[in-house]
Amino acid sequence: MNKSGDRVNQESLAGRLIKAPENFLSRADIKTVVDEAKEGRRGFIRSAFAAVAAGAAVPAVLAQGNPVPASGGDDNILNLPEHSKGLGKSVASDGGYGKPSKFEANVQRRQSPGLTQTTQASVSFAPLQSLFGIVTPSGLHFERHHQGWWDIDPSKHRFMINGMVKTPKVFTMDEIMRLPTVSRFHFMECGANTAAEWGNVAVPTVQYTHGMISCSEFTGVPLITLLELAGADLKNGKFVLAEGADGSSMTRTIPMSLILSGEVLVAFGQNGEMLRPENGYPLRLVVPGVQGVSWVKYLRRIEVGDMPYATKDEAIHYIDLQPDGQHRQYSNLQECKSVVTTPSGGQVLLDKGFYNITGLAWSGKGKVKKVDVSVDGGRNWRQARLETPVLTKALTRFNLDWVWDGKPAIIQSRATDETGFVQPTYKQLRAVRGTRSIYHNNAIQSWLVQENGEVKNVQV
Repeated sequence: MNKSGDRVNQESLAGRLIKAPENFLSRADIKTVVDEAKEGRRGFIRSAFAAVAAGAAVPAVLAQGNPVPASGGDDNILNLPEHSKGLGKSVASDGGYGKPSKFEANVQRRQSPGLTQTTQASVSFAPLQSLFGIVTPSGLHFERHHQGWWDIDPSKHRFMINGMVKTPKVFTMDEIMRLPTVSRFHFMECGANTAAEWGNVAVPTVQYTHGMISCSEFTGVPLITLLELAGADLKNGKFVLAEGADGSSMTRTIPMSLILSGEVLVAFGQNGEMLRPENGYPLRLVVPGVQGVSWVKYLRRIEVGDMPYATKDEAIHYIDLQPDGQHRQYSNLQECKSVVTTPSGGQVLLDKGFYNITGLAWSGKGKVKKVDVSVDGGRNWRQARLETPVLTKALTRFNLDWVWDGKPAIIQSRATDETGFVQPTYKQLRAVRGTRSIYHNNAIQSWLVQENGEVKNVQV
């Protein structure tokens, strides 16, 4: 890694880019999501530092602020606003459940216009460019449905355990919630996250490139506890089948080795409250580090068996097409990955000067060890700050101070996890996986900052 102060040759940044066609969305869709992105990051454009001299020391930049004018003044200070002169709303006016400010109405999940569709919209993307920290609010958590979502009556929902067990069991929600519970923070990522980029397609914003990932605090009962209550054969039972109660009867094979670790949860809670209906209420599986399709929603049955089940959802879907034409099956692990969320596609830098580069990193193998950031397309790298907490199989927030000189820049992030795995470039990934895949794209993402401040999605 080169020193942070190394000078770099800027003359051919644009020449090194592969500008991918934006054919994942229609022209109208592209305009819509770009307009939406310009309002992202809680008004990134409005709050950006402007007119700061390039090369100024960071502490001086941060301390500068806006000088007090010699005459006149800011009307927003001089004139007392209505909210400082009158009574506010009653606590009863919110209907008993708090909602975001009306000024944040643009921060919302966006539907997929290009991925697999059913009669109902099947995918929505989380607005990563507008989020802080590592926790995704429940109302902004990404969605993936195979036959739409349901709001199931918990008093009628049943969870069953059968197969290689001494005593098949049926649990009510009340019975499950009486058992000892745990709460843990974990990311959940769809295996198809960043899918469009496999085919050299550049969707315009980070919400569409990486928005099928979220991170929540999940509360539930370890699955191993429930299996032990049923007398499961933990020696000969090598796998379990998880089945959902939705119309598609989503079914997935889960290795027993993951369950024995105690990480896999039968969860009913998310971010301090019950699961939302679109996220599996009243019961779902939580399988840390594994692609989201295995986190079966509306969970109704676990069957213990001695071999993989090869169900429809893992024999013809969620498999990886290799360069030689063969399929890679049961590729469940979500490997180390990161993305810069600000500045990112669709956003605009108002002027040269200081900016905080921020983003998210994660690994299905454990904790993120470090994140390096480049502003010159990978020629030079600086190590970013990892903000606490840094948790296993959870999102990790990183930040890096940057003074933009007004010239073209290509911003990238590269994560390394605690096993030593380093996030690959597209060249490295495609050398092994080819270009015909859909799932498990964990290549380095590039954002081009143009001289006019506009940020575009490119591939380097």
